[in-house]
Amino acid sequence: MKIEIWSDYVCPFCYIGKRRLEEALEQTGLGDNAEIVFKAYELDPNSPAESDAPIQVGLAKKYGMSVEEAKKMTDNVAAQAQTVGLIYDFDKMTPANTFNAHRLAKLAEQEGVDKTVSENLLKAYFVDGEKIGVDDVLLRIAEEAGISRNRAKDMLESEEFTEEVKMDISEAGQLGVKGVPFFVINRKYAISGAQPADAFANALRQAAEEETQ
Repeated sequence: MKIEIWSDYVCPFCYIGKRRLEEALEQTGLGDNAEIVFKAYELDPNSPAESDAPIQVGLAKKYGMSVEEAKKMTDNVAAQAQTVGLIYDFDKMTPANTFNAHRLAKLAEQEGVDKTVSENLLKAYFVDGEKIGVDDVLLRIAEEAGISRNRAKDMLESEEFTEEVKMDISEAGQLGVKGVPFFVINRKYAISGAQPADAFANALRQAAEEETQ
């Protein structure tokens, strides 16, 4: 079973959706049969690599609301994250460009550690409040996953995996993806958003049943 996940590393619902998918895979016992492929998507391609602006300020500007309203919105998202065991720290978060993070994920896929790197990128941003658009942070995440620092540094200083990331984003457009997370199971079943684990479980069971027919 192949599960493709279009997501962005600064998308709070992507981390929540990932946890709910993992819960469904455990619930159905299909985890060992699932090949998970992480696909790139950029919520804000124009975001700077590094910023010190509080995330609530950026959200207020983006959605035309007050900073207080933006804080209420992030508090609500943080409460949803807690239901799947994630402790988001929006007070530490700042805007970040994720293109290089997606390139690192492609290198990680080549090295066989894409699950680890994708998890650690999400944790670094949402839980630890790190600047995942900065090379030093990306290099540390690469090293912690077992990727040579020099290999990761060479990649970041080149254009390697640029086309692969762009292809993922283009493919999302062709599939009609309007937002993330977006999950595609066996190129037949699509799940948009951080749906409840039961919704994932139902789709997984259906896909597994069809594979045996």
